[in-house]
Amino acid sequence: MLQDELPASLAVEVNSAIDAVLLKYQQDWVADDSDLKVAEKSRRVGLTWAEASDNVLTAAKSRQGGGMNVYYIGYNMDMAIEYIEACAMWARVFNQVAEAVEEGEEVFKDGDDEKSIKTYTIRFASGFRIVALSSRPANLRGKQGVVVIDEAAFHGALDELLKAALALLIWGGKVRVISTHDGDQNPFNELVNEIRAGSRKGSVHRITFKEAVEQGLFGRVCMRRGVPWDVDAQGSWVIGVYAFYGSAAEEELDVVPSQGSGAWLTTALVEQRMYGAPVLRYTCPKGFEQQSDNARRTAVQEWLDLEVGPLLDALDPELQSVFGQDFGRSGDLTVMVPAQIEQNLRRRVPFLLELRNMPHKQQDQVAQYVIKRLPRFVKAAVDARGNGNAVAEFLAQEFGYSRVALVMATETWYRENMPPLKQAFEDDTIAIPRDKDVLGDLRAIKMIKGVARVPDRSTGKDGGQRHGDAGIAIALMYYASRHPGAEMAWTPMPRSSRGYDTVSHDGDDLSIPEPEAW
Repeated sequence: MLQDELPASLAVEVNSAIDAVLLKYQQDWVADDSDLKVAEKSRRVGLTWAEASDNVLTAAKSRQGGGMNVYYIGYNMDMAIEYIEACAMWARVFNQVAEAVEEGEEVFKDGDDEKSIKTYTIRFASGFRIVALSSRPANLRGKQGVVVIDEAAFHGALDELLKAALALLIWGGKVRVISTHDGDQNPFNELVNEIRAGSRKGSVHRITFKEAVEQGLFGRVCMRRGVPWDVDAQGSWVIGVYAFYGSAAEEELDVVPSQGSGAWLTTALVEQRMYGAPVLRYTCPKGFEQQSDNARRTAVQEWLDLEVGPLLDALDPELQSVFGQDFGRSGDLTVMVPAQIEQNLRRRVPFLLELRNMPHKQQDQVAQYVIKRLPRFVKAAVDARGNGNAVAEFLAQEFGYSRVALVMATETWYRENMPPLKQAFEDDTIAIPRDKDVLGDLRAIKMIKGVARVPDRSTGKDGGQRHGDAGIAIALMYYASRHPGAEMAWTPMPRSSRGYDTVSHDGDDLSIPEPEAW
């Protein structure tokens, strides 16, 4: 009897059994039905084993129930054998009707040549099969079903293999790519970043060794060994595993691609996206924060009205606007980056503000002045770390938490949100002011442990300190543009010489007389 033909109650029991056996990260992987899904993972966390359970259910279903063939591609014979043994085990667990494992050869087309590839096959009563290949065919032409590419980073021609596999999606197939990392320049890491950047459709799962342990991995190890689980034993086991991998642990266990330490954006690429927009700089004199509130507010307001206001008035009233801000106080800069989203989706930064040594109240004054005058304002993303939290909170309270994202730029935030920004530079969907300091800040972003971010150390001295401030503010602006909220706009009521034109249904004039001060 096939899975999709089971009585409802029994089908629920089968699914519950799967959930009970698989750990949470394994369940999350199996539950994701994306056409293309990718797992960047630690060594030996059992993800291929979990994938095998899903593959068995897929091959055992009827065509009407969504069944199809499954093609597993590892990079050596041992992987193929281990995978097919896992599938055979799951077939027995699910009580699926399957023939014995067949070892043989199947003809795969590799370009214009036909090559015989050694395979291991399990055939199901549904008419579908699971085929594990002992080597990688360069082209899966003519095949249809689910393709599982295991330890993808270690295949010799992953780009070509992916092209062949992704062709199966046209007719309803699925592609699953599973691997540990093998350097940040590897096609597998590029695939991960393309999906994160949104330039390729798909989903990414990230599974570190420590996360797997937290979700019960060592408990399963103990179960297999037939020994009781113990918290001290788990701690010693984790230490031992990390000691075994040594300097390679970051890549092998912590899912951090190795050999990444260079500049993230090239000078040539950044300069290609620059144009003649201004950068306005305001440096508060020493002791400015000790002046009266009125004096400080007046001084900053004069600058805003004279320098910033005309630039805001020149913005296109038909385009949506966003805003990004990186915070600094007495050391680093505060940088504010407004932008408008053009018809072709290019984010154009009409000007950029750099504030140095400016008190919190005046930073809030400047930000509110800019945001309130942005046409069709939809989103701001502001640095809410440390002292920046106060200004960020002021803005969120003024414009609403749905429109102002308070961003804590953690490593996870950088990992998820920097690839889309790099893609924007590569695709010419961003335009920023031509300025050497802005260029320097963007060039300050480095690949650190596989993640694009600003190093901890600032550059410059004697009042000219910088810490990639403009680069982070631009990243926050771009993040805001990808997560827009409700538009902020208002339309004034028409007014007559006596006040607002408001008339009751009975024809009575209900307008409010205009005060003399208006």
